[in-house]
Amino acid sequence: MTHKVIHKPDPKDILEAADRIKGFVNHTPVMSSRFINGIVNAHVFFKCENFQKVGAFKARGAINAVLSMASDQKACGVATHSSGNHAQALSFAASGINVPAYVVMPSNSSRVKVDAVKGYGGKITFCEPTLEAREETLRQVIRETGATEIHPYNNLRIIAGQATAALELIHEINDLDMIFAPVGGGGLLSGTALATHYFHTEAQVIGAEPDQANDAYLSFTQKRFIPSVNPVTIADGLRTSLGPITFPIILDHVHSIVTVSEESIVNAMRMIWERMKIIIEPSSAVPVAALLKKTIDYKGKRIGVILSGGNVDLDQLPWKKF
Repeated sequence: MTHKVIHKPDPKDILEAADRIKGFVNHTPVMSSRFINGIVNAHVFFKCENFQKVGAFKARGAINAVLSMASDQKACGVATHSSGNHAQALSFAASGINVPAYVVMPSNSSRVKVDAVKGYGGKITFCEPTLEAREETLRQVIRETGATEIHPYNNLRIIAGQATAALELIHEINDLDMIFAPVGGGGLLSGTALATHYFHTEAQVIGAEPDQANDAYLSFTQKRFIPSVNPVTIADGLRTSLGPITFPIILDHVHSIVTVSEESIVNAMRMIWERMKIIIEPSSAVPVAALLKKTIDYKGKRIGVILSGGNVDLDQLPWKKF
């Protein structure tokens, strides 16, 4: 995989994406917690993408990608592989303009996400829970349907759409020193990094990743692509590898990546539920756990944290295990 950024969304792409998806997505609220501010001795602003359409930031990129397609592409439909949130988002985006959506999902996807994809009209094909199986099954679906692949993260339109979450945060909250975002495939983190680079250069972007799915951390620190191989983490949305578009952007524009334990993810998730009274999923708790790890002194800093989603299976609440 090349380390050089051959092409990436520019400021115009991100601003056009924001305008294109306006009216189709929620302008999500920014919330704070005096309790958490006290723990980290900083001013923390949570961008609540758990209140986004389909319950996650993924709606932004999916809607931007689908609305950008040519008419003949729309007729054949869209296809993707996803453990859940992108699957929901693409199904939602496609259904809004009567475009078929074909979704490959790993067999261990959470029930709540599978049900949501079906509810949005997505046509699901299940596969083994490995990246290789997901990609091969998707190729078969595309051969059979002629659908256009909308990759969950390695897609310029997707990245530009995801960047609009950070763009809103930057416009709403002045003088941020840092922005934390989770990283799986890197669509949100690379979009966040680009939005910050273009529109608020002074802020550092910090990626957050589970210890047990730390391929982005290894790739970032060693400056060479290291794939994710059958990771086992409660943060199901962060089990994927970086892509050839997202990885170089992250190398160029992200300050650091922090990894966190499974127990700290669950504790952070529970803290947000209990203290802020809002539902976030484990992947969304990863940047919170990274913040609470306090790898540096945050005293007096203004910190943004993107809460990426809130799609939780209420029959499988994780703190029962710890």
